[in-house]
Amino acid sequence: MKNLKITFALVASALVLTSCKDEKQEKAQQSLEVYTKYVDSLSTVAKEDAVENWGVIENNYTRLKTEAETALAPLSDKSMLESSLENSATQYEEFKNNVLAEKEKMDAMNSKTVIYKALFGSSYVNDDMKFNWVNKSNILSVYDNFVNAVQKNKDSYSREDWDEIKLVYEALDTRKNTVEKEGLSGADNRKIAALKLKFSPMYTVNRMGAKSEENSDAKK
Repeated sequence: MKNLKITFALVASALVLTSCKDEKQEKAQQSLEVYTKYVDSLSTVAKEDAVENWGVIENNYTRLKTEAETALAPLSDKSMLESSLENSATQYEEFKNNVLAEKEKMDAMNSKTVIYKALFGSSYVNDDMKFNWVNKSNILSVYDNFVNAVQKNKDSYSREDWDEIKLVYEALDTRKNTVEKEGLSGADNRKIAALKLKFSPMYTVNRMGAKSEENSDAKK
């Protein structure tokens, strides 16, 4: 965040233009310098900060580039300055693509986290689907919450959501195999088996339905 504040400070630095024999040339050079320094400074900004402040970054970039282009326009000898401007524009596009890719990844993770918390309840811990927080004492309640959440929200899930649900369900089953060896009671195991029998056909039918709806929408 510190680097981002420094970057934004560069925008405010372009306030004073000195006078010289060729005022237009000087103004163009200064505008271009502020623009290129701003683009260079973005390389020090963490991706998470860039995603969070993307609107401000994009607005500053657009304004500074426009100011530089406007200042260059009346010059007769500007090929070198234009080349510098184009290089910075290319550099910014690479930065922009990386930030937007990171934003897409973060949005997807946030979407998954919402689904995970609904499936596993307030006890959910993000540990890369190892489910080490699930033990013989809480595993029945975890399965119960999972199946009930799927039952409640099944009509709102997309095909991709169902695929993600199946993925975490299988990871939970893998953890169950370990918990059984740690002393899972027979009564809880039988209740979990009943919940699994409830989930399986619900998953199959609703995922097929979601896929059919997507195919139908694609044809329209």
